[in-house]
Amino acid sequence: MKNILVLGGTGFVGRAVCERLVERSGGAGGRIVVPTRRLQHGQRVRSLPTLDLVQANVHDDAQLARLVAQADAVINLVAILHGSAAAFDQVHVQLPQRLAGACRTAGVRRLVHVSALGVATDAPSNYLRSKAAGEAVLMGAGLDVTLLRPSVIFGTEDRFLNLFASLQRLAPVIPLAGSHARFQPVWVDDVASAVVRCLDRPETIGKVYECAGPTPYTLSELVRLAGRWSGHERPQIPLPEFAGRLQALAMEWLPGEPMMSRDNVDSMRVPNVASGRLPGLADLGLQATALEAVAPGYLGSDFNRARFDRWRAGAGRE
Repeated sequence: MKNILVLGGTGFVGRAVCERLVERSGGAGGRIVVPTRRLQHGQRVRSLPTLDLVQANVHDDAQLARLVAQADAVINLVAILHGSAAAFDQVHVQLPQRLAGACRTAGVRRLVHVSALGVATDAPSNYLRSKAAGEAVLMGAGLDVTLLRPSVIFGTEDRFLNLFASLQRLAPVIPLAGSHARFQPVWVDDVASAVVRCLDRPETIGKVYECAGPTPYTLSELVRLAGRWSGHERPQIPLPEFAGRLQALAMEWLPGEPMMSRDNVDSMRVPNVASGRLPGLADLGLQATALEAVAPGYLGSDFNRARFDRWRAGAGRE
């Protein structure tokens, strides 16, 4: 499989996946095609060898069909964290439906899809329910599909630890919704390596892999670590669920992408940790990287505030 189509390749996880794909090809030919609606969003991957950044709307059936027809395999990373029920349905359910149809028409069988831990048809959030529906669409499409379910993903450009580090630079205390919510953070490079290994291993077809780091944490613990490693650890005020939802509602009304939404609060009711009932990174020959081995280095950077400001202003969205 030389020609790989990467949907969502300009995003945080997508950039890491594209880098691993370039390493995988080793200049042996083939193309990595990354579509984006706005070419300026793909500057970080444009310079990678053997990668073609093309302007296209993957939610348009005709454009998606043309892209898939030129591929030997597809990696789907497209996802949103915030939005209405209709927006979640469009991205997490309708796009997989369109993608499955395009793959069947073009005769492209191999597909690796990144979902999320905690998905279920009866989950409490639109995010988790729509992710579950998208998985069901792809697994029932008659294609050679592998699913990956990561926990919250950390790395230099993440919107999780960087967010809480930046907030603690600005605020004297942190009112925290879902302080006891559980996460098992996984390094973005480990997720990217898992995606590429699944692509090349036929034995992963039809399987679901949980991508999680070696250690579970509560949200309160992660916020405390983000503050400590950035040099601005602040006291926390745990909020009851009703107060957390009110806080999230207020954030939804702020300009730009919200830092927190009510749907996020609902998602945190489900533990974002590996179940242990499914294969994981170790089954792909990968040793999960500890949060402590990576995060202190980038959270202490002076550039974090600038990244946070750009995100809040809406610049550089994928």
